[in-house]
Amino acid sequence: MASLNVYSVVVVLFLTCGAGMATKENDQIIKENNCETKMGWPCILEAFTSIFEIGSISNKCCGELVVLGKVCHSALLKRTLENPLFKDLSPATIIAKSIQTWNNCLGSIDSPSPST
Repeated sequence: MASLNVYSVVVVLFLTCGAGMATKENDQIIKENNCETKMGWPCILEAFTSIFEIGSISNKCCGELVVLGKVCHSALLKRTLENPLFKDLSPATIIAKSIQTWNNCLGSIDSPSPST
């Protein structure tokens, strides 16, 4: 549970500090598409964890990510990578994990869920 709190702090910093450091292009895309209002907080944490840490994203949150859209997903990722808090991360690795998360979510949304 403590790790969830750490992720929460990091995501809050990302959402509050990242906006001032983003390029105008990413900022404009995010603003014009209302990107920051399209996902619920629990799903933001899941997506962030699956991309920046080790974790998975639920089908519910995959649905929210897909509704968010590729344009918003990419702009938010780029803005996060511009944040000095993430300067020690490998952009190539993060982008690869982002693409993998996006593709996995598209696959889970496109395929029917097994009955329970």
